Amino acid sequence: MSSNKHPIIGVPTNIITGFLGVGKTSTILNLMANKPKDERWAILVNEFGEIGIDGSLMQGQHTTNPQGAEQQIFVREVPGGCMCCAAGLPMQIALNQLLSEAKPDRLLIEPTGLGHPKEVLQILSSEHYRQVLTLQKNITLVDARKLSDSRYTEHETFNQQIAIADTVVGNKLDLYSEGDSDNLKAYVAKMARPNTKVIFAKHSMIPFNEFEGNTTIHEHPPHHHHHHSRDKPLASEMPMPESGVLKAINSGEGFHSVGWRFSPNKIFDRQKLILQLVELNVERMKAVFITTDGIFGYNLTPDGLAEVELDDSFESRIELISDTVDDTIEAKILTCIQEQ
Repeated sequence: MSSNKHPIIGVPTNIITGFLGVGKTSTILNLMANKPKDERWAILVNEFGEIGIDGSLMQGQHTTNPQGAEQQIFVREVPGGCMCCAAGLPMQIALNQLLSEAKPDRLLIEPTGLGHPKEVLQILSSEHYRQVLTLQKNITLVDARKLSDSRYTEHETFNQQIAIADTVVGNKLDLYSEGDSDNLKAYVAKMARPNTKVIFAKHSMIPFNEFEGNTTIHEHPPHHHHHHSRDKPLASEMPMPESGVLKAINSGEGFHSVGWRFSPNKIFDRQKLILQLVELNVERMKAVFITTDGIFGYNLTPDGLAEVELDDSFESRIELISDTVDDTIEAKILTCIQEQ
């Protein structure tokens, strides 16, 4: 895996999965904030859309610690849909590069909420990675309130995420109504493997010891080769056009994504932007914007809009996921650009 004389062997590895907007990225950010100072961590994050937001959000918040020293955290994105597709090549290429660069003490993998978690697991447990990685607990986050929504309970990916879990985390506990926790326990008992643990968390705060210990999954599910052929590069890799705006769309698993990249000379009015973002009617939105007040990251779920100040970002980006497409959104976002 590396030209270094010391081979990469037995890197503790966790898969952190869950459906759209359940708090996977926030979980990783919380873990990063409490990483032992002497450890090097690698994070492989997969996004449904082509634009690529999570890498900017993670690197913008935790590239340095309060004393200014590097945190030794290495992030690589695989945008454009499930990273196990096309026979796993996007995932393997990104993972090999990440391991070679980081030589990590721990690897965290966040598949897209609409990906194929069993196939991600199969790649990681293949002979190619058997000596390189030590698969520790698979953590699946679930918002128990969604169990009343058939778009979740009838979705194969949602149920796969529970099926591969060593621990199911009922996240957003502070927002639950009476009976939600019991419903999740009953659903896990029905859908998960025997002895799957169920815990509950607020604000994606999960004790680190829940991630330690080897996974109990030993079987290797068959690979179904979800080939997604492409005749053009991903939008995250394309050169910026003269207009300074690049749009990308993607669809699959019953959802649509639409995203935009904006050249760094386009500065957004922060107050106008927030007013537009809170009005979005989407399943989830992530964004990084260069604004008149600085650089900010945004995360929108049905529970509301969250904003966090970032250290840096080389351009503005936004990605929306919804079950419908609203063609008016681009014009509304463009109205937020500050006149030069």
